[in-house]
Amino acid sequence: MQKTIAILAFLTASVAGSAQAEEGCFVPMSNWKPREAVVKLAEERSWDVRRIKIDDGCYEIKGRDAEGREIEVKLQPDTLQIVEFEFEEEHEDDRRDDESH
Repeated sequence: MQKTIAILAFLTASVAGSAQAEEGCFVPMSNWKPREAVVKLAEERSWDVRRIKIDDGCYEIKGRDAEGREIEVKLQPDTLQIVEFEFEEEHEDDRRDDESH
């Protein structure tokens, strides 16, 4: 019985650990690229950066892309690979409202 409980506890911890690993970037700070490298990457992609912060162990950029859309980008801190990229598309109705003012 104790063996079964120990195995179940191990499996539960393993599943919880792997689910948590998918939610963030887990890299030792000593391996991180400097903030200046994040700025350079954003400039190369013509992003207008409003804020760079750390979220779930990842670099997070908030700003606008070259098309003027609001963006939120998460980067792996050691490779600067994009982990997540979100942007807001302007709806056609919003553009018409802007043009009528």
